[in-house]
Amino acid sequence: MRIDSLTIEQLRLFDRVVLEPGAGINLLVGDNGAGKTSVLEAIHVLSSGRSFRGSVRDALIRRGETELRVFAQLHSESDLRPVRLGLSRSLRGWSARLDGQPVGLLSRLFQELAVVCFEPGSHALVSGGSEQRRRFIDWALFHVEPAFLMPWRRYQRALKQRNVLLKQHAPGSALEPWEQELAMHGALLNALRAHWLTAFQPILEITTGRFLPELGEVSLKFLQGWSGEGTSAGLQSAFEAARARDFAVGHSTIGPHRADWSIGFARAPQREMFSRGQEKLVVLASLLAQASAFAEQRGQWPILLLDDLASELDATHLAATLEWLSRTPAQAFLTGTSRIDLPVGAVRETRVFHVEQGRMAPLL
Repeated sequence: MRIDSLTIEQLRLFDRVVLEPGAGINLLVGDNGAGKTSVLEAIHVLSSGRSFRGSVRDALIRRGETELRVFAQLHSESDLRPVRLGLSRSLRGWSARLDGQPVGLLSRLFQELAVVCFEPGSHALVSGGSEQRRRFIDWALFHVEPAFLMPWRRYQRALKQRNVLLKQHAPGSALEPWEQELAMHGALLNALRAHWLTAFQPILEITTGRFLPELGEVSLKFLQGWSGEGTSAGLQSAFEAARARDFAVGHSTIGPHRADWSIGFARAPQREMFSRGQEKLVVLASLLAQASAFAEQRGQWPILLLDDLASELDATHLAATLEWLSRTPAQAFLTGTSRIDLPVGAVRETRVFHVEQGRMAPLL
């Protein structure tokens, strides 16, 4: 997939700007604070309803304005007809349009645009909490597994109800129907996550072998979020056994919403053994592998966002990343304070845009 045109209105520094990116590598250059990262944010917001900078929804709206809008025309290899996406955010919430028609569920819009993002905060995939790593798996399942979204929604709904009852110290009989719902859909989520991670490992081996050969063979470990069998019956028993503790703390302490996974290498079995530079490379390799896995399963590449790449990587690994990008048929957006030269013989089209205080223009 690729973005043919992108319009950003009232987002951070931008009043209104239109970008017509190329199908290959698009480099956004400019001084710090010029708005380069905001362009990547706009694409990320359109794909997920959130900024990769964290929970700053209303802060995204340009100062003095009440609503931001992002529009894109998207080309998909699986559909010759272009798709038009639109998303707006006001103080009242989000609204979305797909091909000019209102969309009730934002997830319907987000299914059209898959984005993989590497930025300075991405190290949380390794060093942060389990939520980041669950989101990593669930992003993939959301885009490639049709059976994922329904049990995920049902599980989240039942989890919310159980937590309300725990805070109210309701009798155990009131929890039982919600625990049955949690067990049924949680077991499905658990199986989907475990299966995806197993299939992901050989793809990850390729990118870690490219960027971190000194660490040796990579291995992944899935943690389902509770002790016992990963079946519906096993999860329901775990919820029942955890009731006393859950009543005491006022929320559900076990279940797929507590799932996690870890990455290790033959010469660095635990994440605490990674250097700061290796940690960044582990994250980069994981995200590039995630994009490759998407392409293998969907037959097209997601959009790649790489923020401030030159300052995040040393010269050797920057060159290796640019070499990978120059030979990968994915549309990519890179930011930097100066132009980045691709390897000699690169076959990808490159467009360069200069960004300056909310304005953007192509460079020859």
